[in-house]
Amino acid sequence: MSNPYQKYKNTSVLSASREQILLMLYEAAIKFTKLAIQAAEKKNIAERGRNIMRAYDIVAELQVSLDHNVGGDLPKQLDQLYTFILDQYTKGNIRGDIEALKSCQKILENLYDGWKQVIDGMKKTAEQSK
Repeated sequence: MSNPYQKYKNTSVLSASREQILLMLYEAAIKFTKLAIQAAEKKNIAERGRNIMRAYDIVAELQVSLDHNVGGDLPKQLDQLYTFILDQYTKGNIRGDIEALKSCQKILENLYDGWKQVIDGMKKTAEQSK
């Protein structure tokens, strides 16, 4: 691996906290969803499918990593939301449904914003308690 950027990315992932990794996963899913939308608009079926599958894999990983033993109803609600997103990706892939992909993007952006606020709040609280 002689690419310095790739080395930097690998190091940043390996040294990231769980919270940072969660945000990175959402960022990547959003990025691939946007790329899938762009490809769908250009009628580039292969590129659309490739990006949908990348985003799909990330959301599927988020779903299987849910811990249903903590957080009350939140894991169950996230599980349902992830299932909906995965269904929308399937519609987007099979039918070329751009609106389905846009709904995925919007939901992921809302989840990212919510988690970011929670994580930033946790950091603030930790800093204040020092």
